[in-house]
Amino acid sequence: MKIVISDTKTGKSYQADVEKGKELGLIGKKMGETIDGGMFGAAGYSFVITGGSDTSGFPMRKDIAENRKVTALIAEGPGFRPKRQGERKKKMLRGNTVSQDTAQVNMKVAQAGPTALEQLFPKKEAAKK
Repeated sequence: MKIVISDTKTGKSYQADVEKGKELGLIGKKMGETIDGGMFGAAGYSFVITGGSDTSGFPMRKDIAENRKVTALIAEGPGFRPKRQGERKKKMLRGNTVSQDTAQVNMKVAQAGPTALEQLFPKKEAAKK
């Protein structure tokens, strides 16, 4: 499972892979819940879950309960950007709870820690072709 951490003060985001053992600490958490950063090697930080997507790429949505995949008629928000005013569309979406099917979890910093996120999650070098 991947996590994407957004720092709202700097406007930067950082990616990290979560190990299988530490992944269990995220399972069952809902969007909007606060998580301790010590789980991911960011001691002193706390993060708020803001969203994510499942292994098929369907986005999580806060107003869909539990961890289920549904086809919903939506007019705005995660999973749909209307091109015309009043446009609605049926889209496949995932519920608001993190599960084994979740591939990526998005978070934002709720409380900063002593070390900078740039040092905790350094950028990975892109493979050159």
